[in-house]
Amino acid sequence: QVQLVESGGGLVQAGGSLRLSCAASERTISTYTMAWFRQAPGKEREFVAGSSWSGGNTYYADSVKGRFTISRDNAKNTVYLQMNSLKPEDTAVYYCAARWLVGIGYGAHEYSYWGQGTQVTVSS
Repeated sequence: QVQLVESGGGLVQAGGSLRLSCAASERTISTYTMAWFRQAPGKEREFVAGSSWSGGNTYYADSVKGRFTISRDNAKNTVYLQMNSLKPEDTAVYYCAARWLVGIGYGAHEYSYWGQGTQVTVSS
């Protein structure tokens, strides 16, 4: 079992930046593919970005490509989501997710472990 705790959400104006963090309880996350999802009110949870366990592979949803960057520090058991040029449509609860020893999946059902979420609100 791995426990995930997100932090870093908040209220920001359009065009601003935030960095989300996801701290994992495991001794190492090097064997976990890590991802960020988000869910806006009344919408399904959607994939935002992923970082494969094998290293080097990242993938982004088209809606955030070029604006968001996922990174990981295996030594600190932490994954980050740097969000730049934020738009009001980025407003959502952002969740960190993990799955063990398989590559990046784009469906929420493909991940076994989830954090509690952190709210990001972008004002226009």
